[in-house]
Amino acid sequence: MARRIVLIITAAVMLFTTPAWAADASKADNKADLKVKITRDISSFTVMHNGKPVVIQRNQNQQNTIVKDYALTSRVCPPFCIQPMHLLPGVETIGELEMLNYIKRASKGDPNLLIIDSRTPDWVAKGTIPTSINIPWTQLYQQASNYEPMVVEGILTDRFGATVHDGIWNFSNVKDLVFFCNGPWCGQSPTNIKALVSMGYPAHKLHWYRGGMQSWHAFGLTTVTP
Repeated sequence: MARRIVLIITAAVMLFTTPAWAADASKADNKADLKVKITRDISSFTVMHNGKPVVIQRNQNQQNTIVKDYALTSRVCPPFCIQPMHLLPGVETIGELEMLNYIKRASKGDPNLLIIDSRTPDWVAKGTIPTSINIPWTQLYQQASNYEPMVVEGILTDRFGATVHDGIWNFSNVKDLVFFCNGPWCGQSPTNIKALVSMGYPAHKLHWYRGGMQSWHAFGLTTVTP
């Protein structure tokens, strides 16, 4: 009986306990007057993007609609085919709240994490997710027209924390990478992830925000321009 009571109490605590990032956000911002919140408990929170504070919240205009770039329902497939929910074994597929968790970590300067916008610069110029950096998919994809092995080596070593000796890569101390692109129909971030796994990058270090910018805009979440 006592064990059942303990289990019930534990379950209740897990159900109602706010995640650490959300608790921090709640203390920092959490404007109670916002009608359109992120979650029931979180209205907004502030992160650092390129050294400047950015408030992440949802658009408060309840008549707001998704921007034109992401309103299309039908794109030619291939290349714009619906991506699977599970991209590769070991690669984590995440949603918006998990993405916000990674954003919070990146904002705090976590040295073991990068959030990567895999889109080409023309798309990034229209707006991206706060705390992300841009590494276009063409830089890691071997069959891209502007692929350069030396550029890839620089990204892997200088950005991702890999090492190479006598042509043999060591990925034992690499960073966690969170990739996104335009949406569930976009192959840019999946291409980056597949390329890295083929090189030997640990799959469990790779995380994929499948919804990408389409889902981000659909929820009216804050974007920033370069």
